[in-house]
Amino acid sequence: MSSTPEVDTPPVSRAPLILRQLGIVLLGLVLAAVMVGLGLWQLGVYNAQGQKQAAERASAPAVALDSVARPGQQVGDAYGRQVSFSGSYDKALQELIPTGSGDRYRVLTGLRLPDGGILPVVRGMVVGRDAPAPPTGQVSGTGIFMPSEGSNPDPADPSAQPTTVVLPTLTQQWNGLLVNGFATLGADQSRAQSLQPVVVSLPSSHGRLQNGFYALQWWVFAAFAIWFGVRMARDFGRNGGLMGGDTDDEIRGDRDGAGATPSQKKDAHPGTVGGSGLMSITNPAAEPVMSARRQQANTDSASDRTTT
Repeated sequence: MSSTPEVDTPPVSRAPLILRQLGIVLLGLVLAAVMVGLGLWQLGVYNAQGQKQAAERASAPAVALDSVARPGQQVGDAYGRQVSFSGSYDKALQELIPTGSGDRYRVLTGLRLPDGGILPVVRGMVVGRDAPAPPTGQVSGTGIFMPSEGSNPDPADPSAQPTTVVLPTLTQQWNGLLVNGFATLGADQSRAQSLQPVVVSLPSSHGRLQNGFYALQWWVFAAFAIWFGVRMARDFGRNGGLMGGDTDDEIRGDRDGAGATPSQKKDAHPGTVGGSGLMSITNPAAEPVMSARRQQANTDSASDRTTT
């Protein structure tokens, strides 16, 4: 019998498959980036709403100090609001609080209230350490009421130069019962005392919870998009295709220009013909070889019958 010719099957290139996987992962990353951006936008809306609410609260009509904050007592709904007060400044109760911007200081002076308590008042800002004396006699004013700022930089030394308005430290230095907060005068009142206005950092407020949840939701979607893209790429690599339909034959067919026909796939695993195994057909170029082998097998079978 004649020897069967062997056909070398070229190795299958997985480059198209890898490119598809990379494309899927890249798509997931792009979608995740868009969702992260949407989440940041919603967070910005949430913060903007909080700042707007804080500004509206600070610009509301002033309330009487003794109606929301009394010396030595808990403060009601007062922080971040304008309060009105009256009393007399005690020039012996005055501190210069560094602003952290060059040689600028906030001028903090104690105002003795009619009930005997003390309200710390930031009258304004001065350049250098020469602050003008406070007004004498009974005065009235309004200011933004704020809570204590931070803590003493050196708790072991209460007499150390304060860097913020720390009420516990003032309690140790000033003789009297303090209100649990301090007021910052408005711009016009500061200028009237030959001081520069102080910009107040309003307490943070919250926006609508709906926008906060929207921001969190977009970030969860972004994480899911990345996970889903990686998962799809992995499954694509295992199955050879998104739907499990791409096989090695189809990958070879993509490389060679055409896939095997159904009849060729049927002949690819016929077992044996005439006692010899047949090669697997992976593309139409191998069909002439298969036809030659079938013809040779039929010829050998007919010769055997004639001999018998």
